[in-house]
Amino acid sequence: MKVGGKQVLVCSCEGTMPVDSKAIAAALGAEVPQVFHQLCRAQLAAYGEALASGEPLIVACRQEAPLFAELADEAGRDTPTFVDIRDRAGWSETAAKAAPKMAALIAEAALALEPTPVVTLASAGRILVLGKDDVALEAARRLADERAVQVLLTGKVDDLVPPSPRGFTLWRGKPVRAVGALGNWTLTVERLAGASPSSRAQLSFESAQDQSSLLSADVILDLTGEAPLVSRRDGWIAADPRVPALVECAIAEAHGLMGEFEKPRYILVDSALCAHSRNGQIACTRCMDACPSSAIMGKGDTAVIDPHACGGHGACASACPTGAIRYEFPANNGVFKRLGEVLRIFRAGGGSQPLLLVHDAEHGDRVISALARFGAGLPAQVLPFAVNAVAALGVDFLLTAVAQGAARVVVLADPQRKVDLAPMQHAAALAVRVLDGLGWGARITHLAATDPTELAAILAQPAPKAVEPAAEFLVLGAKRQTLHLALAHLSRNAPAPVDVLALEAGDPFGAVVLDAAKCTLCLACIGVCPANALSGHPDKPSLGFLEANCVQCGLCKVTCPEKAISLTPRLSFTEAARSRQVLKEEEPYCCTRCGKAFGTKSSIERLVERLSGHSMFVGTDRIELIKMCEDCRVVAQYDSEDGIRSMAQGVVPVPRTADDYK
Repeated sequence: MKVGGKQVLVCSCEGTMPVDSKAIAAALGAEVPQVFHQLCRAQLAAYGEALASGEPLIVACRQEAPLFAELADEAGRDTPTFVDIRDRAGWSETAAKAAPKMAALIAEAALALEPTPVVTLASAGRILVLGKDDVALEAARRLADERAVQVLLTGKVDDLVPPSPRGFTLWRGKPVRAVGALGNWTLTVERLAGASPSSRAQLSFESAQDQSSLLSADVILDLTGEAPLVSRRDGWIAADPRVPALVECAIAEAHGLMGEFEKPRYILVDSALCAHSRNGQIACTRCMDACPSSAIMGKGDTAVIDPHACGGHGACASACPTGAIRYEFPANNGVFKRLGEVLRIFRAGGGSQPLLLVHDAEHGDRVISALARFGAGLPAQVLPFAVNAVAALGVDFLLTAVAQGAARVVVLADPQRKVDLAPMQHAAALAVRVLDGLGWGARITHLAATDPTELAAILAQPAPKAVEPAAEFLVLGAKRQTLHLALAHLSRNAPAPVDVLALEAGDPFGAVVLDAAKCTLCLACIGVCPANALSGHPDKPSLGFLEANCVQCGLCKVTCPEKAISLTPRLSFTEAARSRQVLKEEEPYCCTRCGKAFGTKSSIERLVERLSGHSMFVGTDRIELIKMCEDCRVVAQYDSEDGIRSMAQGVVPVPRTADDYK
């Protein structure tokens, strides 16, 4: 069987799961595949023949992936794509009905997705060990045989015996700040002191430096047992010194971090959409607040990402209201391409009421595997959907999944990553409010669990009827465009459609409310709007508003000099929200001298009102200058007779030249 130009090899894993090859082929629109009984052992020759054909392969087995990959390498062929249809579909009490799901999983594996750009990290293997006791000294001794090692002791050293001979640099001090990533760490240390070479019965140190000092390294091995100075960043390895097994693993990991390493460039930033600040006014710091690695900072009016420090946690992408921050793993909306394909093929195979189980590849796979081995397995209508980081899921993904036919969406997170989940949880709460407000009911559930029975209980809950018809739009644009497509479909087919849905403060939808009496149409708000929600008019003073674009960032509100703008969080499904609405418009003010239009009526009248009592304008006709255009204002001052225009008095002298003396 060929799918997407790739040959697919299917195995029943020694007959432990039913494989309806005809139903799978029908869903995929492909020929009926041969179902192997033991592809990894007795029928391994068939795999060799498939390799020899030179065609790209998909092997529907992930347990024996190392074996298949090794054989491909020995044969000089590309490593196949592996997809698990056993733990995720075949090992289940409802496996007889799992053919649509198996077909969907195979189709997902056959997709050709754009690769994510990578960042190169280079490490020379210089290791800085942080610790308080002999655990740090012993780790340094073992590493110093093959690596350049420094040790920074942060606790009391009175009871420590000096190492002899000492193959590493030994310091004492208090680390207060760390910046960088693998291959480029800089540690700021207070009261730094070097170990005395004459230490005898116990360690002694030279005089501490009064000023802060800097220590550099490629890798930090943190054995202090305290909270790290940075959170989960490449090249910072922390382990509890009281647990020998963890210390051993940390030493081995630090030893291996030498050479060049590639990691995905997880995040892309569109500075034109960023609502961080304008003209020194800070409006949005959500991505910075959400980043556990402190890899995001403000630079000018936009947020910038340090790709070397970024750990790919993804919370910033979920938190960003404008879509300026995009999670690019996989690149170019690859996650939406996978989503659409899985749901489409599942329906094509006769599946209905799909429940989308979104999980990270590592933790989620362990829980699903445990449920398959020791429980009832995943029900036939549950579609497992692995992502690199569940924290990156935004309201655009959740609502698109429902619009495209998922009856429910369950997000399974790793409890050890709870610190990253707040933006995703906020997005899920917003999605629930929107769906409930349209009459679809609450269809989004999220949990952080390791117990398979807890997951099974959530999956067993009855699901509401899926959205019909399922949306079939392609996700090609950014976050806001995707949201508009999903919301339009959900509203158009809603059981209880509404025109306007009230939201909560902080939600990325809403209206700008203008106090027209205060507004002078200075249009400062237009220049700071990152979403092009506010606009002017080329022919007359006018302030327009496109509600569909508004992200409620508040930049217009903090910028308005007249304090004439307020915000109302809401979601409007009306046609008016998708077209420019005039908030205020007036005729231009005409120059009292030449009649040229040069400003707005309200702004000129406001200036006249405020300056009429000023000492520079009392008792004179200078207030009339404000009512003139820039050209006439100069002419009027030149022609006036109040003494300021001395150039207009007397006879202008004629310049003399050399010709006058001939």
